[in-house]
Amino acid sequence: MIVSQAKAAGADGSIRVLVVSDVLLYREGVARGLAQLGRMSIVDALSGREAIATLGSLRVDAILLDASAPEALVVARQLRALRPQVPIVGFGIGSAATSVACAEAGLIGFVGRDGTLAELEQAIEQAMAGEVGCAPQLVAMLCRRVAALSGTTADLRPTLTRREREIAALAAEGLSNKEIAIELRIGPATVKNHIHNILEKLQIRRRGAIGAYFRARTAQSPAPVPEEWQPASRAIPDGALAAC
Repeated sequence: MIVSQAKAAGADGSIRVLVVSDVLLYREGVARGLAQLGRMSIVDALSGREAIATLGSLRVDAILLDASAPEALVVARQLRALRPQVPIVGFGIGSAATSVACAEAGLIGFVGRDGTLAELEQAIEQAMAGEVGCAPQLVAMLCRRVAALSGTTADLRPTLTRREREIAALAAEGLSNKEIAIELRIGPATVKNHIHNILEKLQIRRRGAIGAYFRARTAQSPAPVPEEWQPASRAIPDGALAAC
């Protein structure tokens, strides 16, 4: 358990932060590093399960969550349900698809795997100010991901299920079945079955043709996508788009 000397309050103006990670070394290292910078008050460093169990009794201003953990998004949703007014910043984010999933889970700050302690501190401060904290590299990845989704939505919506649309979008970006399985946290065999169904529905023979199929359809159909076709699950907080 790592607690900074400023735990007693934010009376000095410091932001009270709860660090959450299921990896002890990660949470202790991040907590110690932020405490040494001197601008954050580390309330505690807990696992996801511990954070969910104790959040109601803690005085925190912001939550710093290890987004690389398999159950991170589930933890984020539960923490947000317990304290919806407390902003959650994710660190360890490695892809645009993960950024989108984090945004859907309610995170309003994003720091990549190559992020620094200074970037973590800045993202927390931006979150406290009601802004989206995101490194330029992640902004570019997020914008490319949103662009890819908007380019495939009109063609995918009438024929494919929500999961098939997600898998087709990732396949169109060139991800392998194994990479898609990691991004969506499902089994490779499940991805393979979905790919088979996608190819069958779109009447194409090779998975490598998925991207070309949607690029061609997008070029042929410049009309705007009807509002009722927009997938609600892909809604992004206004601030995230503003960062683009």
